[in-house]
Amino acid sequence: MLVPVLAMLLAAQPAAVAQEAERVVIEDGHVDLGPRFVEGKWTVQLRDDTGDSPQWRALSDVVLHVPDTAKTTVPDDQAYSFLGDRGSGVWVLPQVEQSGVVWPGWNTQDPEVAKTVDREVTWRLHGVRGPGRFALFLTGNFGAPQQIFTSTDSAPQETGVEVGTHVHGNWVFGAPGTYLLDIEMSTRAKDRRELTDRQALRIHVGNTDPRTAFDVAAAQPEQQTAQPLAQSAGFPWQWIGLGGLALVVVALVVVVRRRRGER
Repeated sequence: MLVPVLAMLLAAQPAAVAQEAERVVIEDGHVDLGPRFVEGKWTVQLRDDTGDSPQWRALSDVVLHVPDTAKTTVPDDQAYSFLGDRGSGVWVLPQVEQSGVVWPGWNTQDPEVAKTVDREVTWRLHGVRGPGRFALFLTGNFGAPQQIFTSTDSAPQETGVEVGTHVHGNWVFGAPGTYLLDIEMSTRAKDRRELTDRQALRIHVGNTDPRTAFDVAAAQPEQQTAQPLAQSAGFPWQWIGLGGLALVVVALVVVVRRRRGER
């Protein structure tokens, strides 16, 4: 039954409090992207679980850092061709928690969101600005990748996320440098109000100073294609697939539906 599973997911996360404005770089531990109400306004923020207690942070105050230790290569498997050429270098924040790298997910578990939203939240990617390709995908049964977003397809792209769920995926970047993901989360409230917020999420890839990402303007992000990529060491993609099996219950609860909108 979905209701007991959702109840367990909700109970698993301690309550988070809002964090006063403070610019932080996060490079290890668990974080979640999600909507909440800030002074009564529907707002996309980042839940930071890397400290002593959970904190909600404004996206403008956060850079997620992906170090070179997360670098690997695109596997020799046609199913992963959306990530780039086989053997080309990519940086991966995996679906399964891995020590030494940030573990980003997304959730719709904020109590006020659960009370206010009728059924689901629509998550849109309006574009990506950065030096290389970006993709977000889930690994489900038998290791098969399920694409959510990819910067090589037309934007906007969207997926539906059921209220009260918590998911992790594989975040893949094709070159070092700063990326701005132009994202929006919207919904219809039970009282028929339309609620939406659109912001930029900053990710810095590589071992250069991640704080330089704060200086990159967030206005009008645009979609980019991949740059030529260097060879790199291998990566246990099969291990990600096996880890994905452990999260398949969550993926089923979410019932992620990838929908590309034509504008």
